[in-house]
Amino acid sequence: MIAPERSKVVVLDGASLTLEEVRSVARAGARVGLADDARSRMIESRLLVAKIVEEALPVYGITTGFGALSNRTIPTEQVRRLQHNLLRSHAAGAGEPFPAEVVRAALLLRVNSLAAGYSGVRPELAERLLDFLNLRLHPVVPCQGSVGASGDLAPLAHLTLPLIGEGELDTPGGRLSAAEALRDAGLQPLALEPKEALALINGTQIIAANAVLALLDAERLVAAATSVAALSLAALGARTEPFDDRIHAARPHPGQRRIAAELRSLMGNVAVHPTRSGRIQDPYSLRCIPQIHGAVHDALRPVRETLSIEINAATDNPLIFAADEAVLSGGNFHGHPLALACDSAKLAVATLGTIAERRLNLLVDGEDRGLPPCLVKEPGVNSGYMIVHYLAASLVAENRVLAHPSSVDSIPTSAGIEDVNTMGATASRHFRQIVANVETIVAGEALAAAQACDLTGRVPGGRLGALHARIRERVPMLESDDRMISNDIAVALQLLREGGLNAIEPEELSDGE
Repeated sequence: MIAPERSKVVVLDGASLTLEEVRSVARAGARVGLADDARSRMIESRLLVAKIVEEALPVYGITTGFGALSNRTIPTEQVRRLQHNLLRSHAAGAGEPFPAEVVRAALLLRVNSLAAGYSGVRPELAERLLDFLNLRLHPVVPCQGSVGASGDLAPLAHLTLPLIGEGELDTPGGRLSAAEALRDAGLQPLALEPKEALALINGTQIIAANAVLALLDAERLVAAATSVAALSLAALGARTEPFDDRIHAARPHPGQRRIAAELRSLMGNVAVHPTRSGRIQDPYSLRCIPQIHGAVHDALRPVRETLSIEINAATDNPLIFAADEAVLSGGNFHGHPLALACDSAKLAVATLGTIAERRLNLLVDGEDRGLPPCLVKEPGVNSGYMIVHYLAASLVAENRVLAHPSSVDSIPTSAGIEDVNTMGATASRHFRQIVANVETIVAGEALAAAQACDLTGRVPGGRLGALHARIRERVPMLESDDRMISNDIAVALQLLREGGLNAIEPEELSDGE
């Protein structure tokens, strides 16, 4: 659901957009405007395109066909027809539509790229796409169809087809044909000029939209997973000496030291209880939280850097350099920087789910730590949290499939002209799904850890005690009889997504010690 934040206005200039501003537009409904200097740059580049058309110069994508048809010269009287046909022919996506927040992020990023002034389009196009955002007219964009190179062609065609009154729009009143939705909003379809359709669909904005939202969620998830892990440590009476800074100073990875410091802070007033087994070391899923969570944290840092560059980049082809009167054909539409970043992030976040599942297993099978089987008072007649662990195991297994690196799966297209593709759109969709899966695993661990604290009386104080209390405000302890636990998981998952499972803030994890 898009929550309105109507007082905030994000102004696009093609150079200074932040990931947090993407979130405010995609999820909080912030309004968007176009900077005056961006409008001026767009007009300058547009004049050079008009000159090329007037002089019938052979320039790719302006007076020629596209891809495998780039050797076909287009007569001057047909160049405008070419633009409309390009959107229609490339709107060949399949699958479920992207959610509104992804569509909003993609619209925002597409306009910001155009605002850089290298695309040769009129400001009117960018302003109409901003109308879609501000009026909540969200194009219906199927999620499948991009190979992540030569731009996210199919989904971006669906994203921008409503500009000419075709395709569909989700509106506050329901889904309508674009023609009907525009009419209801008092907007006229636009007639595209030369180069404009190509500029609209050449780009990485679908990959980037998915990846930005997934990364923001993943950064919050590291903080939540670390907080919940600390609650599990308290519930299980785990040893705290593995978090001693002397250990981590001897191997000073920034994330590792930061996570260890947070665990020391959270566990400062938690009593350590000896286990019935007499073990002098805890399993890796408890002892190695700094090393594993810290590595995930550090792996996400370069992903943020890559995305911060990409959302302010010109990613279509050819690019118009008005000051030099130059039109240069290159490959900035190629999504490999994003594909590799998403593949790395997928592996990192999947690992976070793997260790959380192991801690959940310790909680439901914790008799040597004074816990009843399956975390329920009358095991046997009750199954308690048994199947919560099954759920976590199924999601970990699914993540192993989704974490397969998409960026190595190139399949040539367009008669071999586009012979190395990235599959970055697949990587970004799988990144989002892995994050969602791990959120569910961590929500399950949170419920189990809170239950274990109640059963043993090891309810901590301080920030961990406040975390336990927030869980109990939403989900009561499982007492004498089983109940449908999927409802509890859904509530805990919502609490996580609201930030309620964070005993530490994501920004506290931004710098190493």
